[in-house]
Amino acid sequence: MQHRIEEELGHSYPEMVEIRRHLHMHPELSFQEVKTAAYIAGYYRDLGIEVEENVGGNGVVATIHGGLPGKTVALRADFDALPIQDEKDVPYRSTVPGVMHACGHDGHTAALLVLAKTLHTNRAQLKGKIVCIHQHAEEYAPGGAKSMIEGGCLKGVDVIFGTHLWASEPLGKIQYKEGPMMAAADRFTISIQGKGGHGAQPHKTKDSVVIASQIVVNLQQVVSRRVDPVHPAVVTVGSFKAENAFNVIGDTAELVGTVRTFQEDVRSQIEEEIRKVVAGVCSMWDAEYEYNFDRGYPAVVNDPEITSYFKKAAEKVDGVSSVEESELQMGGEDFSYYLQHVKGTFFFTGANPNGTEPAPPHHHPRFDFDERAMLLAAKTLYRAAADYQSED
Repeated sequence: MQHRIEEELGHSYPEMVEIRRHLHMHPELSFQEVKTAAYIAGYYRDLGIEVEENVGGNGVVATIHGGLPGKTVALRADFDALPIQDEKDVPYRSTVPGVMHACGHDGHTAALLVLAKTLHTNRAQLKGKIVCIHQHAEEYAPGGAKSMIEGGCLKGVDVIFGTHLWASEPLGKIQYKEGPMMAAADRFTISIQGKGGHGAQPHKTKDSVVIASQIVVNLQQVVSRRVDPVHPAVVTVGSFKAENAFNVIGDTAELVGTVRTFQEDVRSQIEEEIRKVVAGVCSMWDAEYEYNFDRGYPAVVNDPEITSYFKKAAEKVDGVSSVEESELQMGGEDFSYYLQHVKGTFFFTGANPNGTEPAPPHHHPRFDFDERAMLLAAKTLYRAAADYQSED
């Protein structure tokens, strides 16, 4: 049956492309994906597949009931877009100004929809249940995964698999990793309240720009001198706001940045180390401050046993040329929430549209991917589910 499913998926590849390009032309931002969710739900209803809408917000969950006894496997795809202007010169360019699918979520959705259709067609020989989780709002914290879980999307699920089309890697490569794979993604905001004045009389002020600048410099030592070097971590200040006239010393400045970690103790340590830096610098200059540390998605931690099943399954997929261990990725993913509730694994599917040449990165205005990767993603998700079912 496994070879037949893969063969039927190959015949349905043009449909994947059609769905992906439709979604690419009509993107919707996180928490605003009303039409996209309706499109997904309508696809399932037309096939006669059990579907539930508005799960945890705009989430959609479809369930395929196999004709044979077995476990329940969940497969997840996200479907939100980003606030980026599409600059590609392609027929399927986004028709929504300032919004585009710049991370491959349209491809994730197309792959899962066609896979679900194929499995439904062959449901008499299918073991257990396949739960297709179509998740909204992956790009923007608090994300859609947590609310969908609270809405019951994992009820009765034994294991979950998910993939991300990875444009930095060539077509045919599958990347996996046991244990931690993607980082926790947190955000911090530091507001400095100094005392403004004339640029020619700095001695009468509490210069918020100088204070904030010292904080930025000192934060560079949090990872290099406070965190154990065997634990990967990143502290990045991405925004520095203190706009004034050239001859004015402003009384306020704001810093906004991100922290990326894999261990919860390191995560907590950095939160406190940033607080110490801010408090110390502001105390030295007799300035006031406000510090907020907002925890985003936790780290993606794959189950070792399930990941081992997955590796062996991926190696059997027609069209997969290599199955390799991934490096740790500092990017965040709210697939992490699913893994806190059930066993599972998240993997990357190579999708570089330029072959061996570098491609525009994810979240870039000219981002695109090799659409053939959707077919490999669907085949690999299916093989992972089927191999897990065979372990009964």
